Amino acid sequence: MKNFLKEFKSFIATGNMIELAVAVILGAAVKAVIDAFIANVANPIIGAIFGKPNLDNVLRFTLRDGGTDDPADDSVLAVGAVLTQFISLVLVGLVLFMVIKAYNRLKKSAAEEAPAGPSEIDLLTEIRDALKARG
Repeated sequence: MKNFLKEFKSFIATGNMIELAVAVILGAAVKAVIDAFIANVANPIIGAIFGKPNLDNVLRFTLRDGGTDDPADDSVLAVGAVLTQFISLVLVGLVLFMVIKAYNRLKKSAAEEAPAGPSEIDLLTEIRDALKARG
């Protein structure tokens, strides 16, 4: 059991696990911002264009009337609701793309700033010369 806990601690402490946790938290925050954008910016524009409050009620087709006053009994094809989620997906993807692009740019500039050590060939040449001097 002690070995299991030690391995688990090592697994949790790895950089990839911590990066994954940060990514999940940031992803949830980005999703909240995009949901707010859709609800407060995109939906009012859609409402002005289509006369409906959001795309959920646009392109909505009743395939079969349930025979009651309850709309939940109807069979409805809600294409607009799918479009709303698709727009959300595209916006999340766009934001994540921009974040990853900025991260890669920072990572690349940090790698360029790091001083380059001796190359493998330089090290091998140095070892060869040291062996010749001994021998």
